Amino acid sequence: MSAALPLRDVQLPPAPSWWPPAPGYLMIGAVVVLVLLVIAVVMWRRRRRRQRWLQLFDQELAATTDAAAELAAIAGLLRRAARHAVPGSESLRDDAWWQRVDPQGTLPAARRSLLAEGAYRPRVDSNDVAAVRSWARERYLAMLLERRR
Repeated sequence: MSAALPLRDVQLPPAPSWWPPAPGYLMIGAVVVLVLLVIAVVMWRRRRRRQRWLQLFDQELAATTDAAAELAAIAGLLRRAARHAVPGSESLRDDAWWQRVDPQGTLPAARRSLLAEGAYRPRVDSNDVAAVRSWARERYLAMLLERRR
């Protein structure tokens, strides 16, 4: 061999670029995007369903003419929600009914009797009805969501 050959150092190839990524990374990215999209759609549908239920509740109460009629509508809506959550529970009476509607006992006894008998009273205080309405709206939604779990 000739000593006159010009030898140079070993040349390393350039480092691979980050783009385009390998097909495996593309598939992982696509799966992550798909999972996020499915989660977003499910959350959107749940939120929309809740909004429809609350809108139905509000429309039913908006159609009432006085406080007694509003209390009767609230009781009817709670019966429907109970039937939706546990079929057959709309026929419960007295303590069994209150255990189904208010299992934690969050509604005070005075408002409980107002809800039970208010539709038959000659005069009903609108402030008490407003308090029952807010409690019933939350409980209505909670009972409708019970079946979904």
